[in-house]
Amino acid sequence: MKHPKQVEKYDGGLDLLAEDLGNLRYDALADFLKALSAKIEVDGTKDQERGRQQLANSLFSCAQSVQEAAHAIDKAWKISEPYMK
Repeated sequence: MKHPKQVEKYDGGLDLLAEDLGNLRYDALADFLKALSAKIEVDGTKDQERGRQQLANSLFSCAQSVQEAAHAIDKAWKISEPYMK
């Protein structure tokens, strides 16, 4: 698999993508981060199966950090949800 430097199905650059994702409602952002964490973990598992243990460990650590970010933004959602219209 080739890893592109840009998101092929997105017309904006990475800065705009970050802005658009950051503008999501917090529950939707949490869902995105959970999906991203799962994808990175799958990549780590594939690299582990190929004997790339150092890379796999780094990806597993990254997946855990993204999962923690998802939990943090989910907490922000629970705080802000009553004020959403």
